[in-house]
Amino acid sequence: MKENAKEAILMAAREAAMAYGYGGINFRDLAQTVGIKAASINYYFANKAALGEAVAKRYWEDIARELDAISAAAQSPIAALRSYPDIFRASLERDNRICLSSFMATEYDELPEAVLREVQSFADVNVSWLSKELTAAKVVTPEESEARARAIYAAVAGAQIVARSRSNISLFDSLIESYRVAGLLPG
Repeated sequence: MKENAKEAILMAAREAAMAYGYGGINFRDLAQTVGIKAASINYYFANKAALGEAVAKRYWEDIARELDAISAAAQSPIAALRSYPDIFRASLERDNRICLSSFMATEYDELPEAVLREVQSFADVNVSWLSKELTAAKVVTPEESEARARAIYAAVAGAQIVARSRSNISLFDSLIESYRVAGLLPG
């Protein structure tokens, strides 16, 4: 039961953060969502910072697994790179949510150091994966791969934010297509 409650708290906090950012993580609201007393959350997480850190860490770990799955399932590195924006699109498909790390990154000044480190790890995981796939696809040289990977990550995350601001997934799709036409993303 304890592990189920902790998992439920993490999932509820993740959803809150994807909708409202770090500021949207509220023990009273989470307790109501999970069906426990707010004080019970402190049994698992000493404070909001500890919960925010755990949520952000789980988020990048989940994305790392998704990226590995994309690589394993893709017929080629180019195919893997073509699938990359789908991870960000999936958040928009879920009630116009955005990437938890993108949302939290905008709260930079309010984030405790441990939470910020985990948010930055999300970007690092994405850039590392993109860099590896770009090099394997021979789109760029290994020396150029990190800069290109950062540009792709920023562009795709930015497209998600723009699309969310309009509640328009087709805008996300058209931005991604424009990145392909311009050559930022493999076509």
